Amino acid sequence: MSDLTSSAAATPSDSKPHLREKGRLMSASEIERTLVRLAHEIVERNNGSANLGLIGIKRRGVPLAQRIAKLIGTIEKSPVDTGVLDISFYRDDLSTAGPRPVVEKGDIGFDVNGRDIILMDDVLYTGRTIRAALDALFDQGRPKSVQLLVLIDRGHRELPIEARFIGRTVPTSRREIIEVKLREIDSDEQVLLVELAD
Repeated sequence: MSDLTSSAAATPSDSKPHLREKGRLMSASEIERTLVRLAHEIVERNNGSANLGLIGIKRRGVPLAQRIAKLIGTIEKSPVDTGVLDISFYRDDLSTAGPRPVVEKGDIGFDVNGRDIILMDDVLYTGRTIRAALDALFDQGRPKSVQLLVLIDRGHRELPIEARFIGRTVPTSRREIIEVKLREIDSDEQVLLVELAD
């Protein structure tokens, strides 16, 4: 969940920014090849998949986690636990009115204690989404380790957060936005670079 994309989505429709497509960064086949490479990197760097748990950050991190879990399961001949993390109540750039909601144990879908967790998101930008995800994750338990996987790292970090697994690094200006489209959510499969139009 790109921070800029999510804030743009929250803009009222009458003042929604106009976006101009600058180019396609990844096709469906390029996304698939990238996920295969990332699955192999995860297995290699973690000496297999025995203690792994993959958690997708809602929304587009979820299908990424599910796809990579399937790929790792094929490589290792063993299923990998996959969960979902909804961080909307942990974001520091959203309204904080009212009490912080309680996240139930079953929200992720498996016990994270002592596990090597791979957090997954589509775009890494300022780092605020990942900071919120870490807050939500540690409210669920104490993993042995947490590693971050992103499909696109676009730079402009505001927090000291770096991904261990990166699909592609794309230098961007602050006026540019990365749009990741995945078939499970968007009925489309590509990564686009768009720019705020004047």
